[in-house]
Amino acid sequence: MPSIITAAQLRTVLGVSSALYNDAYLDDIIDTSEAVILPLLNQWQAAVVQHLCEDQIETIYTLAAHNFSVGDVVDISGVGIHSLQNKTILTVPNKTSFTVAHAVDDHVLQNVIPSGLAVPNSATSYVGVAAVESAILVVSVEVFQSRTAPGGQIEGLDFAPSPYRMGRSLFNRVVGLLGPYIDVETMAQ
Repeated sequence: MPSIITAAQLRTVLGVSSALYNDAYLDDIIDTSEAVILPLLNQWQAAVVQHLCEDQIETIYTLAAHNFSVGDVVDISGVGIHSLQNKTILTVPNKTSFTVAHAVDDHVLQNVIPSGLAVPNSATSYVGVAAVESAILVVSVEVFQSRTAPGGQIEGLDFAPSPYRMGRSLFNRVVGLLGPYIDVETMAQ
């Protein structure tokens, strides 16, 4: 489900009616756009280096100080076979650990190599940020056009086909908008 812009906003930009393209179709396009843009943006995230489970309480240890609080909902990935999606933080014993409820068998302290990642599962911190909303709209329009253009090729103003509109040049078109919000560590990976 889109979290930054709505199907109605995209429909207005595209100039299409709901009879032609329903909300579910446009939501799918927006989800695709958010999946491209949001991982590039600064988020509260922490590298997970160890975890253990006692009495169905999973303790997560991070490499550096995290900025999570009790009640935050996080997704934790890269910690093995355990699914840790949509977990609410129960306690924050110190700046480099937190606990979540997890219905699995107890296990001893396990190292996570390479480190996993704990991130908030919501992008709502960017709701209302005009530059991010505009970037997602730009990408959404490009995705829409690539899906609906004959043969998947969009013609430019010079009537030349542009087969690479969904490539690296797409990011280059929105990086100016996202400049202040881009997590520079994502560019070094």
